[in-house]
Amino acid sequence: MDFLPFTRPSIDEATIAEVAEVLRSGWITTGPRARAFEAALSEHVGGRPVRTMSSATAALEIALRVAGIGPGDEVITTSLTWVATANVVLTVGAKPVFVDVRADTRNIDLDLIEAAITARTRAIIPVDLAGLPVDRDRLYEIARRHRLRVIEDAAQSMGANWAGQRIGTTGDMVVFSFHANKNMTSGEGGCLVLNDESEAKLCEKLRLQGVTRHPDGGMDVDVLGGKSNLTDIAAAIGLGQMKHLEAFNTRRRALARRYFECFDKSLGFELPLPEFEQSNWHMFQPLLPRNASMARGAFIDAMRGEGIGVGVHYPAMHLFTLFREMGFAEGDYPVAEDVGRRTVTLPLFPAMRDEDVQRVCNVVSKIWK
Repeated sequence: MDFLPFTRPSIDEATIAEVAEVLRSGWITTGPRARAFEAALSEHVGGRPVRTMSSATAALEIALRVAGIGPGDEVITTSLTWVATANVVLTVGAKPVFVDVRADTRNIDLDLIEAAITARTRAIIPVDLAGLPVDRDRLYEIARRHRLRVIEDAAQSMGANWAGQRIGTTGDMVVFSFHANKNMTSGEGGCLVLNDESEAKLCEKLRLQGVTRHPDGGMDVDVLGGKSNLTDIAAAIGLGQMKHLEAFNTRRRALARRYFECFDKSLGFELPLPEFEQSNWHMFQPLLPRNASMARGAFIDAMRGEGIGVGVHYPAMHLFTLFREMGFAEGDYPVAEDVGRRTVTLPLFPAMRDEDVQRVCNVVSKIWK
């Protein structure tokens, strides 16, 4: 039987042909396709300025720089996410301050944020884990009261919504990812949704060496920038993917529903929150039973032996050596640690069939029993 990976992008022939056309054009770096992709993304978020980047990591870092965050500042975020979310805080010279997650949503616990705020806190970076949105109403009420910037790490929630409003259409700065495993991809890439054209202009300079070009052919550099522009090759893939985003997410929701129907609840796994109106179901992540006799590594190996790929998204990052050396320790954020140790990511992508979900559930039951 064919190997079933935990994710696989769906790229149609029209998109492949468009990429070939870009290659034939001779203009393969940032150009007309990147501008068209930005325009399409702007339309997706209600006309707000959007600038594309080579990765969501770059977009997060630039968002921090646009917000003026640097040495001596603190940024509150969650430990239960991809390490890039905190790495970018360190990159700009600021300090990440972690807050534990809720056991049900596995997102940052908004009840704990205010206790983490100090005189040095400048921003909050919430993360929509597995595509399930953080409560935007409460989040922004806290941010407004304490005069904090919000940089939404919506890397996993493209096409999701909060209370019927599409993620990115409201709020402060918002970052989406177009990595290969996301709900829509450009191969690698990301984007930053900004508040106004002045932020967008600064973003443009920061993503390409701080350069401002003049009509007479001259140029100037007045800020320290890097290089994180998106190529037209990647943008062509992204444009093709955007046409299918809604269908992709609809299919993901249907597959997630199928998991809830097929999964043997008697096994003791803790299933994710069954939210089908707002989440885009970027991932399906049950937690292994507590005090299980089978270790997670053995479970992953056994699943692979049956032809099914399993991922781990994510370990609690404050337990990584980098952060332990900064003073973080086991027991600091017990819910994130527990979820991080027991989580497994099962296959979920639009090209899957209903019978693939049944197969995964059957194999989980076979292995666990």
